[in-house]
Amino acid sequence: MQSSNGMKYIILVGDGMGDLPIAELGGKTPLAYAKTPAMDRIACDGELCLVRTVPEGFPPGSDVANLSLLGYLPHECYSGRAPLEAASLGVALAPDDIAFRCNLVTLRFEEDRVFMEDYSSGHISSPEARILIEGLETVAGTSRLRFYPGVSYRHLLVHSGEVGPLVTVPPHDYTGREVTEFWQRYNSIPHLQEALAKAVAYLSDHPVNRDRQAQQRNPANGIWLWGEGKAPSMPTIREQFGVDGALISAVDLLKGIGVYAGLEIIEVEGATGYLDTNYAGKATAAIEALKTKDLVFVHVEAPDEAGHQGSLPDKLQAIEDFDGKIVKPIFEALTASGYDFRLAVAMDHFTPLAVRTHSVDPVPVAIYDSRAGQSGSGLSYDEQSAILSGELLVDGVQFFNRVLGRA
Repeated sequence: MQSSNGMKYIILVGDGMGDLPIAELGGKTPLAYAKTPAMDRIACDGELCLVRTVPEGFPPGSDVANLSLLGYLPHECYSGRAPLEAASLGVALAPDDIAFRCNLVTLRFEEDRVFMEDYSSGHISSPEARILIEGLETVAGTSRLRFYPGVSYRHLLVHSGEVGPLVTVPPHDYTGREVTEFWQRYNSIPHLQEALAKAVAYLSDHPVNRDRQAQQRNPANGIWLWGEGKAPSMPTIREQFGVDGALISAVDLLKGIGVYAGLEIIEVEGATGYLDTNYAGKATAAIEALKTKDLVFVHVEAPDEAGHQGSLPDKLQAIEDFDGKIVKPIFEALTASGYDFRLAVAMDHFTPLAVRTHSVDPVPVAIYDSRAGQSGSGLSYDEQSAILSGELLVDGVQFFNRVLGRA
């Protein structure tokens, strides 16, 4: 289907690119310091504004924030992160099922205390992780608990029936910190205590982890459950806005949002969600998809992962890679295509290096319209410039309508 006015729309998301000023960078943020000529041109020649992707009262997660970037109001449809990931994995949830994100993590046990050494087990590879999760299904899966493998450290546990008064926390919020209190919450529920004990025993001496430790890489010696929820009810983007689209991402969360949104999910070989992702494959897939779709949404996880790791060099590289390997080739291909198009560069949330987790700050967004006669902002694409623009879009519906040129 072609859009009614022949326009093409593309949203390019650098997950977690936003940050705070850093003394080491002369008081600039990583985004302002990095070399980003493509994003700067789009901001300079197009519109620049701020968007509130995290409504008041919601946690600043990629689930809530990316729902907003796709034109949804989280208070109308958000039920938790894991149900969205279940959709990506093709796992149908029964009405009484509760889905949990199941991270493979590196824990440190000191007598009766537990510490979160690494929320990603050293960004364990998907083939290694699949072996471990399939093994966990064998040793710890029950009629109430089912394990499903995902990508890298990101997996799924589906719990049949109510789980009781369990409040979970994201493991990336506690990197390098004690998590004994939260570990005890799981262990207060007998069948979860049994599953966790089996998981730790199984993982502690698994050949995959022995090999990782021999290579001085973090072992996946525990699991961490969070992001729980039941299946949501959401209208599709076509039903809401009258456009057909596709989504490209390495991570199950975004793919799951796309499934519920009615978008075609385009799989790109070698897309990992980190610095080694297949940027060229993502860009090529996006350009190809625009031949038949009105809208393409491209999500790149690497800046967020670098923020959670607290690595300034990795974050700078991730931002520059996003600019040079995603934004630049897609912008150039669209410019040469002859299409009329509107292209938005965005982030879902900040992931400041100083705190290694997400924040609720409104995010900068640049929108470029290919048609002649536009007046540009004259500003670069960074946090401070977006503040100087003086415009704030208050929710995802306003943002999505702005991308479509309807507001």
